[in-house]
Amino acid sequence: MPKMKTHSATKKRFKITGSGKVSFKKSGRGHLLSSKNSKRLRTLRKKGILPTGVEAHVKKMLPYA
Repeated sequence: MPKMKTHSATKKRFKITGSGKVSFKKSGRGHLLSSKNSKRLRTLRKKGILPTGVEAHVKKMLPYA
């Protein structure tokens, strides 16, 4: 069997944690930050964890992660 290919867009956006969950960077931190309040920016700073329903789909695209 040949090696499976990793989906390039997925490997740039998602990361598998040590416990096997899928983490991602939240959107909304790119620009126009002065109009967003401190609480909103603080919550956007944290990593997001994918729900289990979507997790299986992403893991399928990252066969060696």
